[in-house]
Amino acid sequence: MAAVWSEQRKLETWLEVELAALDGWAELGVIPADEVAAIRARAAAPTAERVAQLERETQHDVAAFVDAAAESLGAAGRWLHYGLTSSDVLDTALALQVRDAGALILDGIDRALAAVVRRAEEHRTTPMIGRTHGIHAEPTTFGLKLTVWAFELDRARERVARALEGMRVGKLSGAVGTYASVDPEVERIACERLGLEPAPASTQILQRDRHAEVLGALALTAASLEKFALEIRHLARTEVGEVAEPFGRRQKGSSAMPHKRNPIVAERICGLARVVRAHALVGLENVALWHERDISHSSAERVVMPDAFVALDYMLDRFAWLTEGLVVHPERMRRNVDASFGLHLSQRLLLALVESGLGRDDAYRLVQRNALRAWEEERDFRELAAGDPEVAARVDLAAVFDERAYTAHVDTVFERLHALVRRAEELHV
Repeated sequence: MAAVWSEQRKLETWLEVELAALDGWAELGVIPADEVAAIRARAAAPTAERVAQLERETQHDVAAFVDAAAESLGAAGRWLHYGLTSSDVLDTALALQVRDAGALILDGIDRALAAVVRRAEEHRTTPMIGRTHGIHAEPTTFGLKLTVWAFELDRARERVARALEGMRVGKLSGAVGTYASVDPEVERIACERLGLEPAPASTQILQRDRHAEVLGALALTAASLEKFALEIRHLARTEVGEVAEPFGRRQKGSSAMPHKRNPIVAERICGLARVVRAHALVGLENVALWHERDISHSSAERVVMPDAFVALDYMLDRFAWLTEGLVVHPERMRRNVDASFGLHLSQRLLLALVESGLGRDDAYRLVQRNALRAWEEERDFRELAAGDPEVAARVDLAAVFDERAYTAHVDTVFERLHALVRRAEELHV
C-alpha cells in the first residue's frame, strides 16, 4: 500500500496517462505514429528528486514533471502533454492509484472475513451471555456474535467495491472540460488503454463526489472494525475475561506492572478509525469548489487519500491477525452466563405465564418480583420461581429453564453464512 502511494509511483502513473493520450492522438493521425513510438521507447518516469528540483523553479508540479520527462525524449518530447491540462493528468492518474489501492483494501477485507468465518464456525455453539445496555440480557453464542461481524464485513466489501467502481473514470477534456484542445476520441482511447471509463461530463476536474464516496466507504469500513475491536476490548476486561488478545512469550504489557495483558491492538484499531472517519469529512468538504474548479481540494487530498487507504489497510491486517489468534475462554463465558443467578431466563418464564392464560402485565409483574429478589438477595431465580405458588402452579419450570432454546436456531444463521461464503467464492471466480 505504501508503494501505491509513493511519490515515484505517482509520477509513473502520470507518465502512463501522458502516453495513453499520445496513443489517442496517434490513432487520430494528429501526432505521427512513429514519433509516439519513439517517445514510448525512450520514456521513463523521472525521479521524484528531479521533479522536486524543477518544481522549486516552476512552482508547478505537473509542469515540472513534464519538463523532467521530456528531457530524455529529444525533439519528440514536444508532443508530451499535447492538448492536456494538469488536472487531466492528475485526476486520471489518481483514479489509477485508487484502483490499485482499492484492490489491496478488498484483499484485506477478504482476509478479515475469512478469519471471522473460521472462528464463527469454531464457536458456533459456544454459549455466552448477550448484553444490552452493557447489562446481561439472554444467552447467545460466540459464533453467532461473529456471524454478525461476517455479514457486516461483506457489506463493507460491497460498499467499497461500489465506490471504487464510481472512481474508475478518467478525464482528458482539457481546460474547463470543453474538449476545445483535445478530441473526445483521445479521451476514449486513452481511458480504454488505462482500464478506465471516460467521465461523461467534467469541468477542469473529475467531480469530487466520487472521491467523497470512496473516503466514505473506507470510513464506514473503519467504523465497523472499530465496533468489532471495541467488543473485543470489553470482553477482555478483567471483570469479563471472556477473550484475550494473542500475547507473545516475551511480550510486556506494562513497563511498571508485569501482570498486565492489555488489548493494545484492538485499541489501536479504535484509534485509527477516528483518523479515517475524519478523512471522510475532508472528502465531503472537497465536493463544493468554485465554478469549474479551484485547487482547495488538491492539498487536502494529498494527505487524506493516501492516509485513509494506508490506515485502513493496516487496520484490516491487524484485525485479521487479532481474529485469527484471539484467545477465547468458553469456561469464563459459561461462568458469566451463570453470574446473574439465572435471570437470563426471565423472558421464557414470562412467555410461559402468558401461555398459561395470565394477562401479560400481571405475568410481567410476577416475573419481575422474583427477578428483583434474585438480584438483590443473590438468590437462584429458578428456586424463587419454584417457591412462588402464583408461578409454580401455572408452568412447567423444567421446560421454562431449558437453555437449549437459545441455540435451537443457530444453524439457520449459519446456513445463511455458508450461502454468503459460497456467493463470495463464486464472485471471485
